[in-house]
Amino acid sequence: MTTPSFDSVEAQASYGIGLQVGQQLQESGLEGLQPEALLAGLRDALEGNAPAVPVDVVHRALREIHERADAVRRERQQAMAVEGQQFLEENAKRDGVSLTESGLQFSVLEQGNGPIPSRQDRVRVHYTGRLINGDVFDSSVERGQPAEFPVSGVIPGWIEALTLMPVGSKWQLYIPHHLAYGERGAGASIPPFSALVFEVELLEIL
Repeated sequence: MTTPSFDSVEAQASYGIGLQVGQQLQESGLEGLQPEALLAGLRDALEGNAPAVPVDVVHRALREIHERADAVRRERQQAMAVEGQQFLEENAKRDGVSLTESGLQFSVLEQGNGPIPSRQDRVRVHYTGRLINGDVFDSSVERGQPAEFPVSGVIPGWIEALTLMPVGSKWQLYIPHHLAYGERGAGASIPPFSALVFEVELLEIL
């Protein structure tokens, strides 16, 4: 197979469209897709050829492959929820870990003596967010720039913690999925049903 030339705007745009479609398919969770067959279907559509596979067969195959992907996704999400619950159950037994009625867990790394924010306040914080396997998905510390936001504008676990923390405190938060991003997750870095761990330093109320 010869490598196409990308020296024209049309070729570059065509490649870009193919790249976008490929990335979307990769993120879709559909498994077993065959690039050669995909390109054949694309070519037939662009050139106005009759479908090489009957339309009813195509629809049946698409339905089946989406059902498979949905089943795999549900299994992964259930496993993620169970793993998070087990982590939190074990974590709650550790010395120094406090548990609130909502299910939020926290440990005090440094206790400040400043005022405690209300839901109506705006705050400046440093934080690092991790999955329970230790992978960092976001960190103002790594960016070298504290984050500023309204207390009421973050996930429920953060809202609860911030309205308990005096300014100057640094806490480790252990947040169950229902107080985090729930069944939807957040982008590619936080899967659905993820329990999360945050180290949060409350710098000031703005």
